[in-house]
Amino acid sequence: MNALIVCTSVSHGNTKRVADVMGEILHARVVEPEHVDPAELAGYDLVGFGSGIFNMSFHPRLRQFVQSLPTSTRGKAFVYATSGFPQPPFKPYLRQMAGLLERKGFEVVDTFSCRGLDTWLPLKIVGGVSKGHPDVADLAAARAFAVGLRARLGAVS
Repeated sequence: MNALIVCTSVSHGNTKRVADVMGEILHARVVEPEHVDPAELAGYDLVGFGSGIFNMSFHPRLRQFVQSLPTSTRGKAFVYATSGFPQPPFKPYLRQMAGLLERKGFEVVDTFSCRGLDTWLPLKIVGGVSKGHPDVADLAAARAFAVGLRARLGAVS
């Protein structure tokens, strides 16, 4: 299986750490949206898209990259995120990103999220929330997620 992970990680490197763990299992290159040609995505069997969550949404750079993709038949994709807080039921950002990718022609096969240190504006005063995350357990969960993807999609190791 030929895989790629498109990652925007800007605050503390949380999302990149998760992407690196998944990339190791999936034998996937991890790139920022600006470092991949959208036409190149057609050459991958699986593409992951992830970022930290900002104001209950994926990072604008990742959203803009996905929105700029032409609609066409594409391969499989997964969505992942790191966030200081759990996803609220009134703002399902994982499902929203999955829907955007599906409208661009991807088949979204799964989503993953875990906690990540969040020091956005007022949280900075108290040193942030979800301190120490992603931790060993979060990274193990990311690894297990990638192993599951690889098994379900019939990848060879």
